[in-house]
Amino acid sequence: MTTAIQGTELDIVLDDHKVALSHLNHPTDRQPTRPGPMAAVDRTTKPTIDLVLSHAHPEDRATILQLIEGIGRVVETWNLEHRLRMPAGIVKHLGGVLARAVLDDVGAYAEIRALKDRLQGENIVLREEIDTTSMFEEIVGTSPPLRAVLSHVAKVAPTDSTVLISGETGTGKELVARAIHKRSPRSARAFIAVNCAAIPSSLIASELFGHERGAFTGALHRRQGRFELADGGTIFLDEVGELPAEAQLMLLRVLQEREFERVGGGGPIPVNVRVIAATNRDLEAAVADGTFRADLFYRLNVFPLDVPALRDRRPDIPLLVEYFTHRYANRVGKRIRRVGKDTSTLMQSYAWPGNIRELQNVIERAVILCDSDTLWIDARWLAGRSPATAPAASPSTGTLASNEKDAIEAALQDSKGRVAGPFGAATRLGVPASTLESKIKVLRIDKRSYKCPTSAPARGL
Repeated sequence: MTTAIQGTELDIVLDDHKVALSHLNHPTDRQPTRPGPMAAVDRTTKPTIDLVLSHAHPEDRATILQLIEGIGRVVETWNLEHRLRMPAGIVKHLGGVLARAVLDDVGAYAEIRALKDRLQGENIVLREEIDTTSMFEEIVGTSPPLRAVLSHVAKVAPTDSTVLISGETGTGKELVARAIHKRSPRSARAFIAVNCAAIPSSLIASELFGHERGAFTGALHRRQGRFELADGGTIFLDEVGELPAEAQLMLLRVLQEREFERVGGGGPIPVNVRVIAATNRDLEAAVADGTFRADLFYRLNVFPLDVPALRDRRPDIPLLVEYFTHRYANRVGKRIRRVGKDTSTLMQSYAWPGNIRELQNVIERAVILCDSDTLWIDARWLAGRSPATAPAASPSTGTLASNEKDAIEAALQDSKGRVAGPFGAATRLGVPASTLESKIKVLRIDKRSYKCPTSAPARGL
């Protein structure tokens, strides 16, 4: 009888002890009966390696295993006599175990080894790709500018350094921050995201650092701030350029001393938190303008990352369209198989001032309205105009191409002095906030004169 395993054949060579063969063919716990003539025994049954080892004498098992393992490495025939343990303590001697390689030649074995090594290498590459995919999740694209950013993310993530992410609105700065946190040793702890532009200046200190009971009217309980909640993890300060002066000073203390005080508190509270900040403003211009502390800027700017705008990574647009189409089509239960040719051309030629966020919104709208398996978009959806049409001047904002100063001042008036953010002057003018900050500086426009007077705190606060 013969059985093959990993390129090896094992022959059970029987003597005239027919009981041994019967026991191999019909393993039972009872005493085997002696079969009739040898020809009557079922010789087609192939004993497995486990079966042979299970019935081999305990003192012979190690030798049999060594033979099985060695036959695949040396191409020659082995012959080993061994004992078979039978029920009721009876020991039978088999004529031997013949083991031989079934390879045609040594070259075939070398080929198998080469294929095995190549498969192992491919598995390593696949694991790296899976790891990269799980690390960056929704960050879609393969363009050189994006790959450069992701390369820096992979390098800084395992460290504990402070990171300052800059880029236009809608470029995915928070996704980059989450990728850094996920790849860091702090990944098992909290990731706390704070939009500094969305919190009133009168409440920002309490939101970030908490307050004690009775710290102000309406503070009925002690409240933990975002830094305290992020202890041991990561805090992401989005739109950090919008922090008021008092909060900037408190943030500087956290970065320098690794401690803070709650509003109304009487002592410092130590905190172990990694700070990742993001802004769409030109902080260097803000430092020169006097609206942002220079010492805080240098504390935040340990490892700067600049996320590219979508117009600078146009090869990624088809991938992003496919990604968002698949996501929203699954949500509404539609099957969209392709993107119209005109739609593809339109999306490639458009400047995308709102970056990925604008693209995402356009695709979601297109999926909702789509009634076939082909996705299409209306050119009028793209910021209200066709990309081939120059933006028309409006009495409220104007354009930068004509009467720059008047246009900027009108936009600042409408946005109450705010430059960045979804309702800021930069968004109204369709330019990056950093560009507008530079223009304001060059034209010597006092944007602070357009801010509304700080309103008195509401009753109960």
